[in-house]
Amino acid sequence: MKLLANENFPLKSVEYLEGKGFDIIAVGVKHPSVKDNIVINVAIREDRLILTFDRDYGELIFRHNYRPKMGVIYLRLDAYEPDEPGKIIDDLLRNNKLEFQNALTVLDKHGIRQRKY
Repeated sequence: MKLLANENFPLKSVEYLEGKGFDIIAVGVKHPSVKDNIVINVAIREDRLILTFDRDYGELIFRHNYRPKMGVIYLRLDAYEPDEPGKIIDDLLRNNKLEFQNALTVLDKHGIRQRKY
């Protein structure tokens, strides 16, 4: 699975996922300071699942009709170690019960919820 880590996704977590064999691009390294709509367009063009801590992606999807086919995972975590989001994503992507395509997946302290688009 190809991933696109938004600029706010920790670099240690990107490195963790790379070490687990994921094809991942870190926006902050490859495309620093780009706007969210450009991040979505890169994800659409390259068929990548977006990993973010930015809640604006829900608005871009549901109000502005951006449709990243591979989906978006929005993490709402208050405190974490730099590699912890990577470990969470690794576990989440290995869970065969979830389908991420055409969905906004929200992960917070209460659990996981998805909204298809």
